[in-house]
Amino acid sequence: MEMDRDMLLRPRTLPSLRWWIGGLLFLSTVINYIDRQTLSVLGPYLKQDYQWSNEDFALIVISFRAAYAIGQTLSGRFLDRVGTRLGLTITVTWYSLAALLTSLASGLRSFCVFRFLLGAGESANWPGATKAVAEWFPKRERGWAAALFDSGSSVGGIVASFLVVGLYRAFGGWRLAFVLTSTLGFLWLIAWRLLYHPPESHPRIRESERQMILSDKAETARSSALAPAVRWTQLLRLPQTWGIIIGKSLTDPIWFFIADWFAIYLVARGIEVEKSFLFYWIPFLAADLGNFFGGGASSWLIRRGWSVVKARQAFVVFGGLGMSLLACTIFTANPWALAALFGFSTFAYAAFCTMIIVLPSDLFPSRSVATVSGMSGTGAGLGTILSTLTVGYVSDHYSFAPILIGASVIPLVAMVLMLVLIRNPEAHEGGVTKPR
Repeated sequence: MEMDRDMLLRPRTLPSLRWWIGGLLFLSTVINYIDRQTLSVLGPYLKQDYQWSNEDFALIVISFRAAYAIGQTLSGRFLDRVGTRLGLTITVTWYSLAALLTSLASGLRSFCVFRFLLGAGESANWPGATKAVAEWFPKRERGWAAALFDSGSSVGGIVASFLVVGLYRAFGGWRLAFVLTSTLGFLWLIAWRLLYHPPESHPRIRESERQMILSDKAETARSSALAPAVRWTQLLRLPQTWGIIIGKSLTDPIWFFIADWFAIYLVARGIEVEKSFLFYWIPFLAADLGNFFGGGASSWLIRRGWSVVKARQAFVVFGGLGMSLLACTIFTANPWALAALFGFSTFAYAAFCTMIIVLPSDLFPSRSVATVSGMSGTGAGLGTILSTLTVGYVSDHYSFAPILIGASVIPLVAMVLMLVLIRNPEAHEGGVTKPR
């Protein structure tokens, strides 16, 4: 009888629990992007209401990016210290409050302040999700897991394009759009606190799944237990760290140019504001597909016998070449052709980005994954700040054409540097980048 009572009180186990965790990380990224894209979707309306130039709008975007850039390294180290569960609880609470407070903005300065606060909180999402993937997924599945959570950025962009415009039209203004979208993060926190625990102590994991996860992590766990967390200075002496930082720093600005400016760009090409939203979602959908293509196909190559690093490098090459098609957009004003070219470029970017997301967990021990991911995020943030300043100035004084040419060349540079700095796959798989 006592044994039966214990069985009744014990939480019911969930099959394939790691994919439930992956689903939570996906939803976190969707909500993260809805909160940040609310401003981008409303951009054409806010520019009209407040008579902002592109350079004014760029200042608001930069306020977010500055906090995001600083926050990625700090939040990465913070997450490595306090753990994934508590760390994401704190940061999602922070950015949900910041999104809510944006409804009180009254002009350029207050928008800048609230976007800075939002960027500080949202900066933890990718380091935290990357760390959770390293904790919960065996190496052969990490490409799929990274693709799953990173695809939330594309889905969030698509949802925001319809949800935010719908809220704007329904309520006749922009303030309630910020209020209602901010509530999504608070709802997510309930599910996160109920479901997320490390696999070693999770009450709902099946023992077979726990053993599968822990056996895959055994070598890293032994080395990490024998060594303290690696210092930033040690990580920065490794070419692999710089390969990840440079790759993300040079390509994330391409994505954020599209995410932040695409609606404004379409209007600048002569497409009416209302009609521009017919095409706005296409690059985001393409990026979503690119996430799964890069993550799934690289995992398939690994199962076919490719080394982990060679499989990731294959899609670094694909992504770098694919993004170069952005230059073709200067030769057409057809909205469907523009959407198709931007779409293929974001498809290629997403495949490339998934490799950058998963490489820290391939190359570094768990206790350093969020730190490396955070440092690459800071580099990307700084690159995005510089590119946003450039976009605002060049688009106001010249046109978007020079920007699109630059956005086609820079990914090729990133591709070459990543191939040079992240090489010798056999050495990586032997643990050279892991502390002994």
